[in-house]
Amino acid sequence: MNLIQPLACIPVGVVVERRKAASSWAEFIWRPVEVFVGLPAAVPWTMLSTEAEATVFYAGPAEIELYRSDAERYRENLHSGAPSVWVALRTTGGEWPYEVSTVTADPAEGEGLSVAGQGIIEAVAMCEPLRDAIAAFVAEHFVEIGFTKRVRDCADPEALARRGPLVTKRR
Repeated sequence: MNLIQPLACIPVGVVVERRKAASSWAEFIWRPVEVFVGLPAAVPWTMLSTEAEATVFYAGPAEIELYRSDAERYRENLHSGAPSVWVALRTTGGEWPYEVSTVTADPAEGEGLSVAGQGIIEAVAMCEPLRDAIAAFVAEHFVEIGFTKRVRDCADPEALARRGPLVTKRR
């Protein structure tokens, strides 16, 4: 839990896909495929579509929290050429195997979520309304910090000089 309150929260919905696995160790492969802005009237795990090998579900709601201190990373994400949001699904052991744990637009946080054995973490393409909302946040809160070269103190030439042996007087 973060002690600092976010400056903005964007409610989003997460869509996941269940695909038949070609492996003998797992029956299905689950992965997030879309994040959209807003909350639908549908309950979590509503089936949206089904095909021969894949079924798509609305997995549930989440919030993307935006912090002023992360504005530079949001900006880098937007300028990356393929802006993404990272979705973390946590295993439940219940009726449905996963629940939406975290959704973030911060690439560093997304990388930090990818600890082995902690569920499913995937980068999903950022939709246009979400991109616009994050761009507006960055425009309002990003502050460019200029580079200032650190100037070293001058070296003291006497500090590097050789000294004679230490002589201690014995009594």
